[in-house]
Amino acid sequence: MNDKVLKLPQKSDGEDYLRCIAPDVKLGTGVYLSKFINLYGCQIGDHCKVGAFAEIQKGVTIGNNTKICTNTLICSGVKIGSGCFIGNGTVFVNDNHPRALNEKGALEIFDDWKNRYVETVIEDYVSIGSNCTIIGGITIGRGAIIGAGSVVTKDVPPGEVWVGNPALSMRYRKGLLGFIRGIIYRIADLFTKERHI
Repeated sequence: MNDKVLKLPQKSDGEDYLRCIAPDVKLGTGVYLSKFINLYGCQIGDHCKVGAFAEIQKGVTIGNNTKICTNTLICSGVKIGSGCFIGNGTVFVNDNHPRALNEKGALEIFDDWKNRYVETVIEDYVSIGSNCTIIGGITIGRGAIIGAGSVVTKDVPPGEVWVGNPALSMRYRKGLLGFIRGIIYRIADLFTKERHI
């Protein structure tokens, strides 16, 4: 057994190599980044927190005051609103029919699967429990709650609580108040031409 303490190499400015942040990442003010993360080509709003071992890929946008927990994969094509909670081990999918090889037998590159690429929208104030899988091409509505371990395969209306595999609607958030809030969100969506997160 080796009792030596591993010393990690330091950059010249004293920053350690435990974070992989590409130069094209746009960070808001007051963002907390844990160690052991991988960020590239993404945009993260003000006062967000990103937990250890998270990967946030190119083209992802995250609103303000959102918490991304440990071991989370947010792939390209995901838009997350403000005030959201994304639990530990949550995985987002942007190719609903992934393959390793293209028709020529070579490893696929983006050009091979770009026609299968789908985007996902997580509106403001959504809470997603730990170890969820969010299948691509859906919208999770404002204020919705997704229970831990759920596999979300279709759109979730605002203010609803969904759980299971596949996830199904269980109730509106927090009783009557949640029900009323969900109805208000749905009515507001009728008068909104574009969805903003």
